[in-house]
Amino acid sequence: MKGSLILDTHTSVAKIDPRIFGSFIEHMGRAVYTGIYQPDSPYADQDGYRKDVIDLVKELNVPIIRYPGGNFVSGYNWEDGVGPVANRPKRLDLAWRTVETNEFGLHEFMKWSQKVNSDVSMAVNLGTRGLDAARHLLEYCNFPQGTYYSDLRRQNGAEEPFNVKTWCLGNEMDGPWQIGHKTADEYGRLAEETGKAMKLVDPDIELIACGSSALDMPTFGQWEQTVLDHTYDQIDYLSLHRYYGNRDNDTANYLAQSLDMDDFITGVLAICDAAKAKRHSHKTINLSFDEWNVWYHSDQQTADNKPWQVAPHLLEDIYNFEDALLVGTLLITLLKHSDRVKIACLAQLVNVIAPIMTSENGKAWQQSIFFPFMQASEYGRGTALTPIQSSPTYETKQFEQVPYLESIAVLSEDQQTVTVFAVNRSAKESLELNVSAGNLNFDHVLMATEFAGYDVKETNEQGQMKLVNNSAVSVEADNLTAQLKPLSWNVIRIALNKA
Repeated sequence: MKGSLILDTHTSVAKIDPRIFGSFIEHMGRAVYTGIYQPDSPYADQDGYRKDVIDLVKELNVPIIRYPGGNFVSGYNWEDGVGPVANRPKRLDLAWRTVETNEFGLHEFMKWSQKVNSDVSMAVNLGTRGLDAARHLLEYCNFPQGTYYSDLRRQNGAEEPFNVKTWCLGNEMDGPWQIGHKTADEYGRLAEETGKAMKLVDPDIELIACGSSALDMPTFGQWEQTVLDHTYDQIDYLSLHRYYGNRDNDTANYLAQSLDMDDFITGVLAICDAAKAKRHSHKTINLSFDEWNVWYHSDQQTADNKPWQVAPHLLEDIYNFEDALLVGTLLITLLKHSDRVKIACLAQLVNVIAPIMTSENGKAWQQSIFFPFMQASEYGRGTALTPIQSSPTYETKQFEQVPYLESIAVLSEDQQTVTVFAVNRSAKESLELNVSAGNLNFDHVLMATEFAGYDVKETNEQGQMKLVNNSAVSVEADNLTAQLKPLSWNVIRIALNKA
């Protein structure tokens, strides 16, 4: 098979917002306890944070992390997680039917986020609480001093404000499973008034309103329209959530699910732009795809979970090779929409549907999906070039035309290099990729790696998976040719000649 990608800096998607490589930590399962925080671990630092996890999160270079939920936030009192740990109450978490000790709370998370060099996207509880709790939390986090909540923060050990600038107005409020689930009108009015009050406290914050929890929600479309009717003037982003699985064991169809993500993004953007046109507004609403990942391996674990445990093993998907390939295509899809998708959060970061896993008694390790995310985050900073691609296609039970090649190129911020991300979806055939330099001038290949050669169901529990060099790459001034193995994730970095 042959496929091609033409590069042209005259036709770019957008400058990529680094927050598109964000992630998510929720108080559920072992994400926090024995995940990022385990004081009795031999790997813990003086603050109780797992150093091995910190190192791996730094390797992923995650610029923003959403916290503390997720479904958890819709029943969470943020005040439970501040002040002396000995005085913090234990609470029933109704979202996941566990016991939350509140040993780890706001200050602990903010300190950890600094250790991993990440900003925070803070979610407020619009399920069981509302405007008052949200404005008080914002005052606690961002107001310098001289008021009740800002001085309480200082009393609790943080003299300087946390300066959190990205805020989520609730979580999945369209979902009947959500504590405090609301209709679109109910949520829209609450989000509008909450956002209005929060921006009076700190006009520099950005607000994310809840869009649909999935493309196939029965309220999809109408939910967005109604919520935007209420909140358009207050918010900056609308959220999307979407998870994928291969329950039918159909690899060809599974690896095509990035087309579903593309449809979801395109549909929500059309609704946002219709709302803009309707109100003759000059303001554009962008998107925060603040939950996305593979989630299906742990279905039975979730069903078998006994309630009211502290930090049980919950949603611990062990990812295989085909999951990594799908994650690669989903990352490429997000980059293709980087003009409007400004924030995205891989859900989640540690232990719970996550690229990083820990053992309570052992060291942290990398799941298969760690590798494409790490490379996209490291080399996907700069400007996404419009993908002018040709590829043979195949048909699945869900999609009529699926390109075997999924690709995009990113021009670095200093315009010295261009990076090509490419997935070959074919299980049987190699794909010869021809990359035309267009108005660029290729000098030499800086790096060419492939993630390939594993069985689709193979996992990385033994730590055997790795990125290897792809020697089947050649470059001339205006053309690059690479052989992409069957079922492979490929990253090729090319130095540009400015002469």
